[in-house]
Amino acid sequence: MTSSAVAPTSALTPADTRAAKRVKREKAPLDFVPDPYTFRRAIAKGDIFTRLSVIVWGLGNLVRKQFVKGLLWLVIEAGFIYFFVASGVHQIAGLFHLETGGQQECSTVTSGFGTSQVCVTGPQSISMLLYGLATVLLVVVFIFGCWFFARSAYRAERLQATRGRAPGIREDLHDLLDGKIQNSLMALPTLGILIFTVVPLIFMISMAFTTYDAAHGAATFGWSGLQNFAKVFGTSSGPGLTVNAGQFFSVLIWTLIWAFLATFLNYFLGMGVAMLINRPGTRLKSMWRTFFALSIAVPQFVSLLVVSSMLSMTGILNTMFKDWGWITSPLPFWTDPWWARVTVIVINLWVGIPYTIMQVTGILQNIPPEQYESARIDGASAVQIFRSITLPYMFFVMTPYLIATFVGNVNNFNVIYFLTGGGPVTKVSNTAGSTDLLVTWLYKLTVTQKNYNVGAVIGIMTFVVLAVVSLVTYRSSSSYKDEGGFR
Repeated sequence: MTSSAVAPTSALTPADTRAAKRVKREKAPLDFVPDPYTFRRAIAKGDIFTRLSVIVWGLGNLVRKQFVKGLLWLVIEAGFIYFFVASGVHQIAGLFHLETGGQQECSTVTSGFGTSQVCVTGPQSISMLLYGLATVLLVVVFIFGCWFFARSAYRAERLQATRGRAPGIREDLHDLLDGKIQNSLMALPTLGILIFTVVPLIFMISMAFTTYDAAHGAATFGWSGLQNFAKVFGTSSGPGLTVNAGQFFSVLIWTLIWAFLATFLNYFLGMGVAMLINRPGTRLKSMWRTFFALSIAVPQFVSLLVVSSMLSMTGILNTMFKDWGWITSPLPFWTDPWWARVTVIVINLWVGIPYTIMQVTGILQNIPPEQYESARIDGASAVQIFRSITLPYMFFVMTPYLIATFVGNVNNFNVIYFLTGGGPVTKVSNTAGSTDLLVTWLYKLTVTQKNYNVGAVIGIMTFVVLAVVSLVTYRSSSSYKDEGGFR
């Protein structure tokens, strides 16, 4: 009777052992666990060490011999606790006493040379507000850390139960650079958004509830509640400031009208010119496209300043018209409110149409020519082809671009500021001119007049308007509803 020979365990080579371990890892990858890694499951099903990881970060990892990860989590928690006890409590307390900023504390010091008084100036209110808000944000991050590190401990527990051991630091690093590479790549941009977008946004919003204006500098100001909103939506005056609801809504309506006309007039006129250049019978297509591309190369602020000078009361255009006898008095391009508004819209067309042509040309060339041929065979006219094929295709592809352009025109500081400076101002006491957009009005309130609190209210309202318009428009578009493609 014969039997197959079985190699003894001692006969396995190191290569065989490594291969067996690799097979074992492949059968139980890092993401293979019976339960998902959720905070609720970590608290409900985790062992005592996993649950305590909510309080003592890294405890569950240290118990599962993940020493590097566990120690790192523990050091992060210890560092935050030290910061919070040493400085954080004081920074948060300062939020409740902003009005004490910039005050001097004097004490009498007696030495061998006699008695002297030493005064120390406390931190400014603006610093107290900034550091206090940053500390509150760190507390929020700390609370999120309790959730994250409990999940990390539960993951280690489940992987140990599934694989016999928790993954080491090398396996975790390999997983971050392979299976979870998207999380690793998004970590730095997310941190940048948090620091350079979220924190300034929270700071601006909080400024709307303070007395930080021309009368109260950065050194000493306090909380004012909803008084600044009452200034914008009611009637209120202050140092160099007169704001009322009519003025705000007047600027808001003009901003929306300007953004709508500047977006869609540029789009349709630019698309019309691009279609004329792109049609089969047009000669010298490259030359026309080059001319429009060269106009983009000229710095925009240079063109706007030149045009502003040309259309002034003593500019070259009014001078020529007078010399030719066409007019007896200068045309009020910048002095009459309606003339100024029409003029900035027309000049924006001259500035913006070349950009639209460059955007539209590539998309027009990608519309399948078979669709045009089929429509012509069916007897469709040029207007029908444009309405049924070209326009739907263009809107489907360019809806996100149009939304971004609309938002950009709401915040189009350059065109208004370099052409009119927001003027003309119809009343001496008004802070906003006839062509001021919300963004240029915000500039005047903050940089020129130092009314940062009311400027923050205008900034909040601008954000709300843009967010509502952008979200409603995009979610209603076919680009959002039919991401699979144009049909």
